[in-house]
Amino acid sequence: MKLSTHNLKRYKDIALLFARYSRSGMTSRFGADTEPDPALNGHEAEELPNDLERLGPTFVKLGQLLSSRLDLLPEHYLKPLSRLQDKVKPFPYRDVELIVERELGTKISKAFSSFDPEPLAAASLGQVHRAALHDGRPVVVKVQRPDIQKQIRDDFAALREIAQTLHRHTRFGERYQLPKVLEEFETTIANELDYRRECNNLLTLGASLREFRRIQIPRPIDDYTTHRILTMEYVEGTKITELSPLARLDFDGKALIEELFQAYLKQVLVDGTFHADPHAGNVFLTTDYRIALLDLGMVGHTTPTMQENLLKLLLAVSEGDSDEAADVAIQISDTADSFDEMQFRHKLGQLVAQHHNSKLHEVDMGKALLELARSAADTGIYVPIELTLLGKTLLQLDQVGQILAPEFDPNESIRRNASRILNRRMKSILTEGKLFTSLLEARQFLGALPMRLNRIFDAIGNAELNVKVKATETQFLLDGFQKVANRITTGLILAALIVGAALLMQVQTSFRIFGYPGLAILCFLGAALGGIWLVANILWQDHKSRRRNRH
Repeated sequence: MKLSTHNLKRYKDIALLFARYSRSGMTSRFGADTEPDPALNGHEAEELPNDLERLGPTFVKLGQLLSSRLDLLPEHYLKPLSRLQDKVKPFPYRDVELIVERELGTKISKAFSSFDPEPLAAASLGQVHRAALHDGRPVVVKVQRPDIQKQIRDDFAALREIAQTLHRHTRFGERYQLPKVLEEFETTIANELDYRRECNNLLTLGASLREFRRIQIPRPIDDYTTHRILTMEYVEGTKITELSPLARLDFDGKALIEELFQAYLKQVLVDGTFHADPHAGNVFLTTDYRIALLDLGMVGHTTPTMQENLLKLLLAVSEGDSDEAADVAIQISDTADSFDEMQFRHKLGQLVAQHHNSKLHEVDMGKALLELARSAADTGIYVPIELTLLGKTLLQLDQVGQILAPEFDPNESIRRNASRILNRRMKSILTEGKLFTSLLEARQFLGALPMRLNRIFDAIGNAELNVKVKATETQFLLDGFQKVANRITTGLILAALIVGAALLMQVQTSFRIFGYPGLAILCFLGAALGGIWLVANILWQDHKSRRRNRH
């Protein structure tokens, strides 16, 4: 690895962090050889958020992203990391003033009739202040941390080099495609740093979810939004994590989570754009008992083909059909040369059976999908990011559901809404424009069909029909044949040396070794050394081949 001197301190900090937590079993999830110390597990898991906070905002954000990634971390690390969602130190109000005035081109007092210097909340990338416009509308203003973009760029430069080294030189780095995972996180954070993008997300999802009366998306104020500040309407309410048991008696929690779950199924499987970070800290209960979704910086996207496959996968897992789930997972994923399909199907069968045999309200669909992703990585199959994002989103929704209505059954909701989702998908597909395009293509196909059939039958009648076969992995076969040919050639040369040595034993000469004709002895020695080399080479190559196949 070519180390940048600029990042040496970061290399040291990250290496120390990795060394510390490898002893507690965190890296055993990735297949590392370090034996975990059970006595350290609970204590180290509780200390990890503090260590990430000491490393700065980039690592706090990484901790937040990892707090719902059961496919990447052992389960007992997730709860301690989840507290990073809310508990981050704010930055000074003077910095807020400078950033807002620089971005809007005017003083805060001219842009807003009031602006609270105390933040409502502070996060790793920015903080939120309450304010009011001159027309009286109450708003909140999200302000990006000073110099956060440069700090994140520098941190990820160090992390990229470390991830690439682990990918090249360790089994778990290769198996879990660490550079790809890091690239996924870097893209996610870069998107969250662009508040214009979040403004567009608010508008898009607000329009998409308008039909759901129990769900509210705050409207952005476009004229007061730039890449570094975001202004949106103020939503009065309470975080669902702060609701008292008595307060929960005032609303129908099951109806709320049912509608929220339906809304997310529509986002993922019909619209193709979904809010990918619905953790409990981003979900509010408004004063009129609706669900408000905040912080829409993280959004996932699904293509129509991926939507169909994800729906099949969700139904297969909810129905306990491990074969169908495995077929869909393999179809939508990339596989490594070492992919072990039998082991993957076996692991997935155990996973689906475990969840299917649980009581319906105990089934955690998000957890099941993330465990599927982990089993896939363990056996050499790389699932698409859409699947892990969906698993993360459903896991967070399950956690929201446990707060609002512990008896809510996501499996039953998926089965109940599957037909409605399919109908909506068909309506979205069968638009006038798409139907007209399909009719034009069908007309072109039917018009050219007789001529093409005539050509095929003429070629068959004249014995001119040729079939081209595309051989796969020809280089692998050629390399194998080349090795066999080289070994045969070497064996023939050694045999010739032995025969020549035997004949030379009969020739009397003054050049002698150990009392025997010298040329004959040299030929025997050459044949012996060549034979030893050939056997050693064969054994070494076979050993390398077996080890590569195992991995």
